[in-house]
Amino acid sequence: MNLAPSLLAGESETLEFKASFDKATVESLVAFANAQGGTVLVGVTDKGSVCGVTLGKETLNEWLGQIKSATSPALIPDMKTFTEQGKTVVAIRIGEFPVKPVNTRGRYFKRVASSNHQLALGEIADLYMQSLQLSWDAYQADTHTLDALSMPKIKRFIQQVNENGRFALESTDFAALEKLNYIVNGHPTWAAMLLFAKEPIRHHIHIGRFKTPSMIIDDRQFTDTLFEVVDQAMKFIISYISVAFEFDGSIQRKERFAYPLPALREALLNAVIHRNYSDGSDIQIKIFDDKISIFSPGTFYGGISVADIQDDNYRSSLRNKLVAEAFYLTGSIEKYGSGFIRIRKALRDYPEIDFEIKEFAGGVMVTFAQREGGNSLLGQSQPESAGLTGQVTGQVTGQVTGQVTAEITRLLHVADREMSRQQLQDALALKSRDNFDKRYLKPALGLGLIEPTIPDKPNSRHQKYRITQAGQAQMLNQKTKHK
Repeated sequence: MNLAPSLLAGESETLEFKASFDKATVESLVAFANAQGGTVLVGVTDKGSVCGVTLGKETLNEWLGQIKSATSPALIPDMKTFTEQGKTVVAIRIGEFPVKPVNTRGRYFKRVASSNHQLALGEIADLYMQSLQLSWDAYQADTHTLDALSMPKIKRFIQQVNENGRFALESTDFAALEKLNYIVNGHPTWAAMLLFAKEPIRHHIHIGRFKTPSMIIDDRQFTDTLFEVVDQAMKFIISYISVAFEFDGSIQRKERFAYPLPALREALLNAVIHRNYSDGSDIQIKIFDDKISIFSPGTFYGGISVADIQDDNYRSSLRNKLVAEAFYLTGSIEKYGSGFIRIRKALRDYPEIDFEIKEFAGGVMVTFAQREGGNSLLGQSQPESAGLTGQVTGQVTGQVTGQVTAEITRLLHVADREMSRQQLQDALALKSRDNFDKRYLKPALGLGLIEPTIPDKPNSRHQKYRITQAGQAQMLNQKTKHK
């Protein structure tokens, strides 16, 4: 083996240099075993110059014994000696260990880039779960009974799953949850508690509207089951984003928010679905004049790096499998591992916004930042009600309110998901299709408050309708007026 190329390349995710054999060598082997494997070259300085080692007759056996006794489970690496520049170098290689995590004297390490990262308690648990292909949210919540679950939330979930068509649930309510493994041995799983509990587990989303990093203008904390808390947080974010209308000569006007709402919602969903729920920290969202950041506890799961995410070079690995499946079955997410792809797609129409992903303080932070000269968030920072009235209302109500009838308002309130014409009509308890078309559907379409899901085929039998960004803003405005 020619060591010269490795020496020139330097230390990496799979290569470490050590001038001599010591406990740091064992730590590097543990870090490699907890990642994708790697090699320690003993007899090479950190800078890649060969210093060599002196070996006795039993030296390699002694090293092997020290490695085995200092690691749990015991590591048994391969050892080979080489002569480089007239000096002896020992290559100690260990493969990725099948059952993780491996520790050395009670300390856990994992190779990250070219250094050994000591794992925190939550990361140790993640590595163990991932190694055994387990999911924390699939464990039964032994301290809770089925009485802790909300039947209306369960019924709404089953209805949405069946309407979405990705899975058929024909069983009774609890039997349906058992079929999906949300109930195990007569107890709810932690996923069921996160999704359907009457009294939500206290995992918060904390949102602040900031003028400067130290000046908070508005501050809210949302605590609810996951489907509900996503909607609550999203409505609060929308209340602080300005919207403008664009006219292209068509009947329907187009609204353009200062940030792409689909991208913000996708980032929020990622934060909720993939967060580390064993970490007591909150999801934190900070809204500034020129940027929005979303922080979620828990680093990327399954050995995925920020570079992998940026290059779309990764296979989805789920920390919370049942939570992710619930959002998938209801159509809230398209497919596993595609969230950041959809965010970048939504940002194509917003060249003035920079998007950043980073691992930070034991979690993942994404930031949507306006470039200098781009559209600002809100010209004047103000509390939620003022923000709605002065900004969203000023731009939405001023151009729409005079035409928004009570019928349209009723339609917006029932359109809480993608719904067919018949579903909307039934939700409004209307018998006459002509009346529904004339006074509800067509006016709302004309104002751009709802939109068809298949615009190129308006008469498709699969056609459904959903509320638009302008429709969401209009609902927020109505809610503020009645506070």
